Amino acid sequence: MITTTQGQNSNFSSYLKEKYPQNHAHYRLNKFFSFNQEKGIITDWNEARNMLVTEDFIIGLIEGLQEEVGDASSVIMYDIGYQWGIKDCHFFQQWFEKEYNQKIANMNLKFVLEAWWWPFISQGWGNWEVDFSDQQNGFLFVNIFDSAVARTLGDVGKPVCHIYAGLFAGFFGRLLKKQLSCIEIQCYSMGETYCKFLLGKQDKIDAATFWKNEGANAKDIEKKLRHGEFLK
Repeated sequence: MITTTQGQNSNFSSYLKEKYPQNHAHYRLNKFFSFNQEKGIITDWNEARNMLVTEDFIIGLIEGLQEEVGDASSVIMYDIGYQWGIKDCHFFQQWFEKEYNQKIANMNLKFVLEAWWWPFISQGWGNWEVDFSDQQNGFLFVNIFDSAVARTLGDVGKPVCHIYAGLFAGFFGRLLKKQLSCIEIQCYSMGETYCKFLLGKQDKIDAATFWKNEGANAKDIEKKLRHGEFLK
């Protein structure tokens, strides 16, 4: 069961947040979420509306798209994630600067990103790890452990976390004020232990896409990028 944000609703703020507005350790179930049983509304610490869905919802969404548009379903899921990332970046900037009383530009980027992803962990989207070691080369890697999508679909032999890729491209692009794209180069649904995403400019993504289609695995793609190989 996962939780997805559904926009802001400040009418149902958390009692604990009202009492302890500067408490940053608020990601336990009984702290982060506020359940209004009378109205059937779930809000989180950041005053966003949430909804609970089952794995059947994820399967129905993806299989329904595939039935309607075929292979283009992955593009649609990416676009959904991308628009979500852009909007969530704006929402994140609002609640982060209010909670920490600091401008994001003045904060350590790694701290900012951890603050952004912790609500996603609480909502069931999985833990993550961001590899900044290649940032100076114009790309970075994001690892997702226990992806909600891949965990649900199981071993289907191909990448399935397109909504994550779009989310990262939209959020990081908006946050860093750059035009970024993202591709999943390793997926739990391919029998791997975790999902791995490449985030960078379009030329890097195009090269990784070509190599992946030619049979390269994630380690091959990492090696090629770090050795400065590009498409001609």
